[in-house]
Parts: sequence; C-alpha cells; structure tokens
Amino acid sequence: MILGMHLGNGYGSQSSAWRAPNVNPANYASFDAQVRYAQAAERGKFAFLFLPDFPGLQADVDHEAPQITLDPMMTLAAIARATERIGLVATGSTTFNEPFNIARQFKALDVMSHGRAGWNAVTTSDPNAAANFGQGIAPRPQRYQRAHETIQITQALWGSWQQDAWIKDQKTGRFAHPDKIQPINMQGEYVASRGPLPIPPSEQGQPVIFSAGGGANGLEIAGRYANGVIGATFTIDDARRQRQAYREAAAKAGRNPDEIKFFAGVMPAIGKTKRDALDRRVQLAELTAASRVPYLGSMLNLQLGPSQIDEPLTAQQLAAASPSPFDPRSPRALEVAREGWTLRDILAHGVIDYHPTPVGTASVTADHLQEWFEAGACDGFWVSIDVNEDGIDTFVDEVVPLLQERGVYHHDYDGATLRDHLGAPAHYGLDPRLALQ
Repeated sequence: MILGMHLGNGYGSQSSAWRAPNVNPANYASFDAQVRYAQAAERGKFAFLFLPDFPGLQADVDHEAPQITLDPMMTLAAIARATERIGLVATGSTTFNEPFNIARQFKALDVMSHGRAGWNAVTTSDPNAAANFGQGIAPRPQRYQRAHETIQITQALWGSWQQDAWIKDQKTGRFAHPDKIQPINMQGEYVASRGPLPIPPSEQGQPVIFSAGGGANGLEIAGRYANGVIGATFTIDDARRQRQAYREAAAKAGRNPDEIKFFAGVMPAIGKTKRDALDRRVQLAELTAASRVPYLGSMLNLQLGPSQIDEPLTAQQLAAASPSPFDPRSPRALEVAREGWTLRDILAHGVIDYHPTPVGTASVTADHLQEWFEAGACDGFWVSIDVNEDGIDTFVDEVVPLLQERGVYHHDYDGATLRDHLGAPAHYGLDPRLALQ
C-alpha cells in the first residue's frame, strides 16, 4: 500500500490539538515544526505529504486554530530543503489562480525538491473564499470549464521549456536552445497564457496532478489528469465503488486505469490500550464534546442533550435509535452506541470525524489499513494524525513495522521522485492523449 500524511496547521487534525500536552501553542506559525513532522513521516517511508488549503478563515478562533497551514507552497519549500524522498503535494485552486502562477510555483517546487512535487487541483465554491478575491462564485459548469482550461494550460506551460533545451555549455557559451523554449499561446474561454515558462524540467519532468473533487465533474477532472485521488469514504463497499469509478473515468479518457491511485482517509486514535486511546480523544475534545451531543442525536434519530454526555444510551433509546440516511457516518455511530459506551466515549471513537477512526492499539489501525487495502477499497491511505507532536512518531514506530511485517508495506523507498512512489508514468507537457479532447 501507498501512504500519504496529511499536514495542516502545525498541531494536528483535531481542532483542540493546539492544547495537547507537550505541544507548543505557537506551532501555527512554526515552519520548523512542520519540517520536523515531515522528517518523521519520511522516516516512515511515506510516499507524500498532503496539504489541503482554503483561501479564507474557517475556524472559530475563539477556541480553535485554523486547520490549514499559513501557506502550503511556502511550507513545502521549507520542507523540501530538509527532506530527500517524501513527495510534496499542495492544494491550489483553479478558480482563483491564473495558470501561469500555478505553473511557476509548482514547477519551481518540483525543481527545488528534485522531482517530488504534486498539485491537488481543485475548484473553489465557498462564497467567503470568493470574497477574499473580490469575486462571487460562478455556476458549477463555468467553474469546471475554467478548471479544465487551467490544468491544460498549466501542463502546457510546464512543457514549454523542452526537456533537452538546457545546454549550459560554458566552453561554447551556449546556455539554452532558444527554439526549444517557446510560447504556448493558449487561449481558453476563461484563462489564457502566452508562455513560455522559464523553468527546466525536474528529475520527474513535471509535478504530478492530484484531485479531491467528487461528483461527475470531479470524476472527469481526475479521470483526465490525475495520478492520485484524495478520497473521503466511510465503508469498504463505498470506497471500492469510488475507486472503481475513478478507474473507469481514467479509461474513458483513454488512459490506463492503473495510472490513477485512490487514497482513502483515516484518522487513527492510538494508545497502549483502547481505553488509553479513548482518553486521549476525550482530553482533546474537552471543550467541544458537549456541543456535539445534539448532532450525535441527529445521527441516531434521537433527541440528545449535554446532560447525558457521561451516560450511555438507555435501553429505550437504543430500541428507538436508527442511523440517519443523511450522514454516512451514522451506522458506525449506532454500532458504537450499542456497545454500551457513554456519549462522551462514543464521540471519542471519532464517529463525527471526517474519516474512519480505528481506536485502540497500533494493531487496530494496522488491521483497518490491511483490511481495506486487501479488499481492493483503495491503493493506499492519507493518514490524518490527531496530534502531530507525538502522533506521527507513534504511527511510524508502531503501525508501520506491523504493516511491513505483514508484507503490505515497503521497507524503503523504491525511487527518488513522487512519480516513482506512485508508479505514475512519465509525460512532459500536456498529456498528448488529451490534446484532441
């Protein structure tokens, strides 16, 4: 299996991670902390780091830290200089960026890191983000048409400095072939660029495209351009369906389905015992658990209040409970509730987290990963750690060796570039298979 590590705000994926023991509360602005976490993930032979992004403020900053890094490209530039193998994947909006800016930033990072960069190309639909650019949100068809144009122009710009253009011959005084560094002159309905981009190829040629969008439009984007998909799914059956849908989208675009890798999310809670793991999450949720009880009730089709937080559901409540059809996490919440845990402990099982949460010793997380992988539900995982300061080391020191012993995870990197890590084919510039689409 292939593993990626989610890096966000310098604390961890839990909103209260900034208050955890031994965490420096100033890590939100610490690039040194991010470098330290990246080095720990590289020690675990992770294929890539994944940095989501949102061009705005999403947190209730009264008690919670924003969940994203200060700037993903600056963060990854710092990490690139302090690591050697791990891939560097950042989110960049196709809605509020021009292709030339994206092409320049990501290819410069790719050259800086010797071929380890990836671009998670996403559209942006949040009005609050749009307001930061003095704009409104365009209808979905326009947003996705702009996304197609932006990706194609970006890839063409990446190839505008041809692979054999750089001579750098000091004796003859020839620096480069001017006829091999040419404008692209691409004009779309929403974006355009003349080019060329004055950056030579990296060891992998150009950055790898990732996708994290859903629906028919997201499938088409991923199928045509992506080698990695960042997924969100809560069951093996759903993950298997999603993975197959992306593979079929790749085939429809004239590509080999094996060129696209699907990564399911996972948010492990690891402790020496299950009780230790739950207590870790209980402590992190000290300020938020009570406010989440009513939502837990809606997931179970029950009226629940904070006064019951340290009690399990009554026999009458269990008899009346049923999973909400509007939240795919609800069946898991009901399963945990039927085990007799208090509401606080049910929440500590991560039933409202954004991805599945295996709870217990390292072997519980290893079992989860192995089961999903061997069931064909995914090609790997992007791992979202609750508290980075100690959680990444715990995963690397306790979960990774189990996966290696079971023969489902490598002992060392097989190559030096992100394309090597993903088994992604080489191509340079716009994929010629898409030129007529």
